[in-house]
Amino acid sequence: MGSSGDAHLTEKFSFNPKEGIDNPIMVVTDSADSGSTPRPRLCVLKREEEETYGFKLRAEKHCHGHVIRNVVSGGIAERSGLQDGDRLLEVNNCYVGDVSHPEVARKITLSGHQLCLLVLDGEVYEHAVSRGQDLRNLARVHTDKGCKPPRLCHITKDPVSGLGIHFTSLEGEKGRFSVSLVPGGAAERAGVRKGDHLVWINGATVSHLTHSALSRMMKKCGDHITILVVDSESEKIYMQQRMPILPAMAVPHKLPFRARKLHMTCGYKGFGFLLRLEKTPSGRTYHFLREVEGGSPAEKAGMQDGEIMLEVNGESVTLLKHSEIVDRVRTSGQHVSISSITPLGFEFYSKLGLSPLLFHEEDVAEKEEENCEKPSAEQEEEITVL
Repeated sequence: MGSSGDAHLTEKFSFNPKEGIDNPIMVVTDSADSGSTPRPRLCVLKREEEETYGFKLRAEKHCHGHVIRNVVSGGIAERSGLQDGDRLLEVNNCYVGDVSHPEVARKITLSGHQLCLLVLDGEVYEHAVSRGQDLRNLARVHTDKGCKPPRLCHITKDPVSGLGIHFTSLEGEKGRFSVSLVPGGAAERAGVRKGDHLVWINGATVSHLTHSALSRMMKKCGDHITILVVDSESEKIYMQQRMPILPAMAVPHKLPFRARKLHMTCGYKGFGFLLRLEKTPSGRTYHFLREVEGGSPAEKAGMQDGEIMLEVNGESVTLLKHSEIVDRVRTSGQHVSISSITPLGFEFYSKLGLSPLLFHEEDVAEKEEENCEKPSAEQEEEITVL
């Protein structure tokens, strides 16, 4: 069978011993029986803008799992330790063995400029499958050690107590800070906990900052800040595992904006909205949802005039031409799924350097049961990841 796309991934790696990723490749094994226990490898990839990760992700009819292929020689993926034929166990600390191929590709795309993959050699993976080994438990050898996910917290200044948060340098080390809270203050209400460690603030990692530099950042933040924090014990585990702590791994708290998924069934007059390509004051052009008709499928799904379209049926449309997006909606048949966000929400995530698709709010309309035809075991699929 033919393939349905291309998957290129490439990144530029930078070392950061503060985050414990000075060695991007880590082999995980069971000391009790290293001779027979499959050995996953943790690979950390980091890229710059306009780069790709340097590999393709495939689903192949004669192979189990999500297959790494076409690793670019000398590229970011190869330098991180990825090898042709490897199979994915986890993406950013999330097990993907039972996740659909397009969704795995999407997770990689939404990770942004840094990515953490747990992989297993292809032959070892096939042997484990043939023996009926639980691959999820195998991944837990690496991840299930009491490690809690980080939290992405948006703090809005209180008129009386301010942001309600202070940072203290850890043991005088540059780039490591613990959190102190005003009890009941804005930071605590936003999900920050006593004893948390700061990882990231307003889109910037703090591993290179002095305390005075962080204080200057805080003074410039205005009435709002968004920070990534993790509890101290979990941070130790991340560092021991040489795993970066990323926003893509986080549980969101009090974020002011979320992308929304709208599920629509075509009516006798269509879906009931217009798609327009418009230029914003910044000079950039986006695809806006306009003229939502009263009583239409679009209105019933919760569509609001002026939102920016992000996805059609799970596929990002931000780089597509207007005619290509319209074609994807029209060829969806009776059912279409659209992800969108307000212009203010789009700007919020852009300033943080995050994809607005990273976090969705709960579906605003009850999702109708979809009768999508899934690829059979005899089909091959190749997904492009940018």
